[in-house]
Amino acid sequence: MRHVIALDVGGTGMKAALVAADGELLHQARRATGRERGPDAVVETILDFAAELSAYGTERFGEPAAAAGVAVPGIVDAERGIAAYSANLGWRDVPLRDRLSAKLGVPVTLGHDVRTGGLAEGRIGAGKGADRFMFVPLGTGIAGAIGIEGRVEAGAHGFAGEIGHIVVRPQGSPCPCGQIGCLERYASAAAVSEAWAAACGDPEADAADCAKAVASGDPNAVRVWQDAVDALADGLVTALTLLDPRTLIIGGGLAEAGETLFTPLRDAVRRRVTFQKLPQIVPAALGDTAGCLGAGLLAWDLLNTTDRTEVTT
Repeated sequence: MRHVIALDVGGTGMKAALVAADGELLHQARRATGRERGPDAVVETILDFAAELSAYGTERFGEPAAAAGVAVPGIVDAERGIAAYSANLGWRDVPLRDRLSAKLGVPVTLGHDVRTGGLAEGRIGAGKGADRFMFVPLGTGIAGAIGIEGRVEAGAHGFAGEIGHIVVRPQGSPCPCGQIGCLERYASAAAVSEAWAAACGDPEADAADCAKAVASGDPNAVRVWQDAVDALADGLVTALTLLDPRTLIIGGGLAEAGETLFTPLRDAVRRRVTFQKLPQIVPAALGDTAGCLGAGLLAWDLLNTTDRTEVTT
């Protein structure tokens, strides 16, 4: 069976799969990234993990993988296949595409983790059928992926979609990026966790605890939650004013609160729009498999492009 290798590299763990042409996950595996051992060790772990997946595919399906797709965090130069920088993993300017291709003996494509997850959500997940969408995962930070006609826009320098650094509170908290009042300082899961821990006096409390307290009617939790929702709505309205998406897909840890998040968020966005067309605001559908599925899509796209080039030449 023809298949590709898909790797989603995170700050602490890696998710991997062998993916068929129709998107079926034929085999899945996970492994610790091992960042505590340093960036060189992380790269070696990725190479070894990919080689093991290749060997498994050859044994199980009678032929090696036809290509590989890899999603990585941080700054990515997808065109040159370089993992340029990741604060979490500590690497700089790693030619990961070429190193993996040399290890596996097949073509490899490299993508940014959020844009890769957004590609999967847009094509086969919550945005399926939408010609324009934006995928916004609310995790430790907030990022975004801009979907246009089945692809994800990276921008001229690879920074398109960084909605977490839209300034929503100009007199607010400093952000590590150097600005003041960025969206992710108010509406990320980390920001809600911090605010709720301070409000309830429990340093171990997190955003999930806040959501449960909101559902039970705790007024302090409602205040903390609404502050985050209002900030998120401000950022989203700025994005939809610029991009006019048909669908806004919200994912990440905060989205796991379900309608505790989505009901007030839809109301808050609706109150803010004037001339703009209100998009559908929906939860992400693929969960933590989005990055892996997206990496698989990148690999198949690479093969399809190669196949078309060979036919025309």
